[in-house]
Amino acid sequence: MTQALATSAPAATTRMVRLVYFAWVRERVGLAEERVALPDGAQTVLDLVRWLKGRDEGYAAAFADETLVRAAINQSHVKPGASLEGASEIAFFPPMTGG
Repeated sequence: MTQALATSAPAATTRMVRLVYFAWVRERVGLAEERVALPDGAQTVLDLVRWLKGRDEGYAAAFADETLVRAAINQSHVKPGASLEGASEIAFFPPMTGG
């Protein structure tokens, strides 16, 4: 007698990250920080920004110009095309000026 083995697809893993907002990004979003589950398909910082813009008008205002807001993953500055792989914290902030 042969037995069939039950197989199931692996459960999708939820990728939780801490998002931190600084200066006018924080003011427009209305939060200093939050924990979110990264949406399916969000592979880069730009993907995440586009998803955030769809959450509500505060996020849409903060990220209206996708080229303006800067990001850091795990406290290292990154470009919009940077991978979210291994990210535990993603910070968003306006451009900085020196003086």
